[in-house]
Amino acid sequence: MRGVILDCDSLGSDDLDLSALYDLPVQWTVYGDSEPHLVVERIADADIVLTNKTPIDASILGQAPQLKLISLCATGTNMVDLPAARAHSVTVCNAVNYGTASVVQHVWSLILALTTQLLPYSRTAVDGTWAESKLFCLLDHPVRELEGKTLGIIGAGDLGKGVTKIAQAFGMEVIFAALPNRQYSDDLPRLPLQELLPLADVVSLHCPLTEQTRGLIARPELALMKNTAVLINTARGGIIDESAVRQALIDGEIAGAGLDVLSAEPPVNGNVLIDPAVPNLIITPHTAWAAAEARQRLVGQMVGNISAFLDGKALRQVN
Repeated sequence: MRGVILDCDSLGSDDLDLSALYDLPVQWTVYGDSEPHLVVERIADADIVLTNKTPIDASILGQAPQLKLISLCATGTNMVDLPAARAHSVTVCNAVNYGTASVVQHVWSLILALTTQLLPYSRTAVDGTWAESKLFCLLDHPVRELEGKTLGIIGAGDLGKGVTKIAQAFGMEVIFAALPNRQYSDDLPRLPLQELLPLADVVSLHCPLTEQTRGLIARPELALMKNTAVLINTARGGIIDESAVRQALIDGEIAGAGLDVLSAEPPVNGNVLIDPAVPNLIITPHTAWAAAEARQRLVGQMVGNISAFLDGKALRQVN
């Protein structure tokens, strides 16, 4: 049984224990990363493939006659053409919930940094501004408490619910968005998005990127938000209209934004948001999921997916 890992570097494997993966009855070939034009050659005689962000489309699947299992080192499934995999009798599995704790703490690091003005105040402490002040403290940037404020959450999976637990500890009210054409069986407090946005002091996105959610937060939605509200996106970059968010920040229509994701990653061709002229913006390079503990859990799920498959079962199958 031959296995190929297409983009091991995306796991930050230097600080991970991969021994359980390598102990499987699989002969592994490991690549740090794989350019698209190399994928066909690299998996041509593979039985099992692990990929995180290296796409596997229908044309590649058609040239991998031995392939039986693709285990995605992620929750999202958009890197693989699932119908084509099914047509070629290739099982596709993913990973779930491995990064919940890591993402939740990152969400709150962004919320707290924006509402306490952590970064600008840190800069004034080291650039001499504080030393030149006649007062014992600086009050140049508005700091706001979270207690009694409203958190609007779009997406009620494990991440949205995990963020909710922390919000409740801060004494916040939490309201979930009810998106169009969706049926909800839970009893969570919900409002239509257009009604939720004017009420929210913090809006946090935790939904998948689909055709229905692409550009979900655009100029009309931003115009509904309070000018004291902050927007958090640790989901997928395409859920927001980046140009609209840029303009909303410049015009002061919203008070801040914390983003861990962009529409194209890495932003090799730049991005309208990566500009020092955009105020009250924090961007992190898709690291919300990346705590060492979360990545180790991810490896454990890959081992579980493969072990189950070798035993004739399917674990976390998505196609």
